[in-house]
Amino acid sequence: LGTASPAPAATPADAAETSPRPNSSSTAPPPAPMAVSPYLSLGWGDPPAPATVMAATGVRWFSLAFVLSSGACEPRWDGYRPLKGGVDARTVAAVRVAGGDVVPSFGGGGGDKLEEKCPDAASLAGAYRKVIDAYGLKAIDIDLEGSAYRSAETQRRTLDALARLKKADPGLVVYVTVPSYRTGPDSSLIDRAAEAEVEPDAWSVMPFSFVPSAKGEDMGRISTRAVDGLKERLASAYGYTDTEAYAHSGISSMNGITGEGETITVRDFRTVAAHARKHGLGRLAFWSVNRDRPCGGRPYPAEDACSGVAQRPWEYTKTLAQHGR
Repeated sequence: LGTASPAPAATPADAAETSPRPNSSSTAPPPAPMAVSPYLSLGWGDPPAPATVMAATGVRWFSLAFVLSSGACEPRWDGYRPLKGGVDARTVAAVRVAGGDVVPSFGGGGGDKLEEKCPDAASLAGAYRKVIDAYGLKAIDIDLEGSAYRSAETQRRTLDALARLKKADPGLVVYVTVPSYRTGPDSSLIDRAAEAEVEPDAWSVMPFSFVPSAKGEDMGRISTRAVDGLKERLASAYGYTDTEAYAHSGISSMNGITGEGETITVRDFRTVAAHARKHGLGRLAFWSVNRDRPCGGRPYPAEDACSGVAQRPWEYTKTLAQHGR
């Protein structure tokens, strides 16, 4: 997770036509609680039981991380766990029984990305569709980082695949998560999306793990400044009003100590939640629920199990669930 250099400008390819799906499971708008969907990783450390987190915090949606390539254009959880019959499918079922739902996230900071392994937009859209159909999804998140974000070719392929999905299933909610500078993201992917008439329901910036590090700085203020920069880029690219641009903007943060030594506190999350409420942001997320616990006697970094800062269990999640949107 971190920042990325702008990709060179290029003209987006036209999205190919796809026949609509008349029996789509995603025809109705999603409920507002989908906007708050912290990341939960089932292949990392000691993942908590989502029903426990839901009961303690009021959160109802989780961004499940991450759907990757198994080595070709074939989706697997973390690149190796099957879509059906494993812990991920059981977790989806458990969240739904508890009254919530999930937003699978494709990509992330490591592993082989479908966006890079699939040879063209049609096959990438097909890989996305396999996951959507496996769980009857209402929403997905595309988390483009590193080489996948920096590549103009990968950006175009991803956007063309999303155009195919949206044409076939207009009710599907699509989030796109991108790296950020302190002042917001570069405009490469946003401009390509607008030119190709691809309109995600919300874009999220990741305002942390900066190079150079923002260690010792006010991460709440940096986060709000970054999403304000995102709003400006969306308004410029799509012709949105400020209200419309904020509604298509979001923050995907990190709780506790980041990989670059920054500290994002619960107070910073309160700042983010207040900004989200004031401007009607379209999405709030963070990495991750796995970390939303005090370390206790464990020495930090035990980053797959705790935040590294003084906190109550699930305090970051509760802050966004109660005060976000």
